[in-house]
Order: sequence, then structure tokens, then C-alpha cells
Amino acid sequence: MRIRSATVQDAEDAEDFVRAHTGLAAVPYVPEIRLRVIAADATRDAGEDDRVYELWERAGRLPFWACPWAGGQALARHVLDHPEIVRGRTVLDLATGSGLVAVAAALAGAALVVANDVDPYALAAVGVNARANGVAVRVAGGDLLDGAPSQQVVLAGDVYYEEPLARRVTPFLSRAGGDVLIGVPDRACSYLPEGVFEPVGVHDVPAALEDTPSKRTTIYRLFRTT
Repeated sequence: MRIRSATVQDAEDAEDFVRAHTGLAAVPYVPEIRLRVIAADATRDAGEDDRVYELWERAGRLPFWACPWAGGQALARHVLDHPEIVRGRTVLDLATGSGLVAVAAALAGAALVVANDVDPYALAAVGVNARANGVAVRVAGGDLLDGAPSQQVVLAGDVYYEEPLARRVTPFLSRAGGDVLIGVPDRACSYLPEGVFEPVGVHDVPAALEDTPSKRTTIYRLFRTT
């Protein structure tokens, strides 16, 4: 039987769903942070890919919230290593997924962290993961890309893997009034635009569900001409 997707009104049920299908574990590249990630089933010989597809079937959409993706791991590491980027400032974590980057910003001393995603399960995961790490993160559901971010810092990991999303993300990020940092793994399907961002760091990140065991991942900052 297919489990129906959660709605915003089903926040408690969505958190129960997240807990039921994940286990708490340290993030490989950011061990200071623990996340609810896809849990192994000791009674079955199922690989990680299989568990992702099974959860995709149950949730009704790809469970970006159940894995620490390479771009988010690198960006979270960068923020924790350079807390002055967010300390005392308001932060938006766009397409937050698990909330990894949002949690990192909160741990680094951000004044307020808002985590945005269109998936209600992701918003539920953010709440669960923030509490597991003893930080406060505000969630904001829905598509923000036609507007302009009001926060002083915008962070986004893994948002350039799909061309339609990239076309909308770049103008949104360009409308930000403050600093913008993104994490972009080396992938054949990257749609990072030229001349918009400048590299500020490179990480070799353990990468589950990728074509290699690790991914070279670059942190980029939105290039400002003025």
C-alpha cells in the first residue's frame, strides 16, 4: 500500500514518518552534526540505493532529506570552519533537504536561521534534526524562487544538478542583498552558470549515492561587480 505524501497540516505525522525510516548518525564530513539518515535494515540485504528507491515510493518524491548530499556536506563544513560568515546574521538555507546546512549555520552562531524546502517531509526532518543538535531553526515551506531573499546570508547546497531549477535559482540568488554561498559537486550534469560565482574553497567529500566514493565539491560565492 502506498503511504500518502504528507501535507503541511500533517507535520506531526511527517515527523513520525521521518523517524520511522531513518536512524540518527554523524555526518561523515561534518561529524559535529548528527542527522536522521536512511537507516539500514539488518533483516534484509538491501543496498543504500534500494532503500532510497523504497523511501521514494513511500514518500511520493525523491527523499533529499534522508541523505547528506555532497554539496550540503561541503557547505556545512565551510560554515563551521568560517563561522564569521553567519555569526550574528540572519540566514536562509535554500532547498534545505535534511537541514544540514541550516544546523551548521545555527551552530556557528547565526542570529536566525530559516530553512526552506518544498517537501513537507524535508521540513519535518529539519525540525527533528535541529532538535537532535540542540539548535533552533525556523522552517519555511513553499517555492520562494519568484521572490527575493531578505536574509543577510543565503546558503544553498546541491541546487545546480537540474537545468530547470538552475534557471530559476540563479536569478533568485542574484536578487539577494547579502552574501550568497553555494556548494557544487563535480558532476557531469552540473548547470552552474559561468561568470556568476567565484570559488572560495574546495572539499573532497564522502559521497553516498554518487558514481564515486567521494566528490570534489567547490564552495562558490556570488560574484558582486560593485
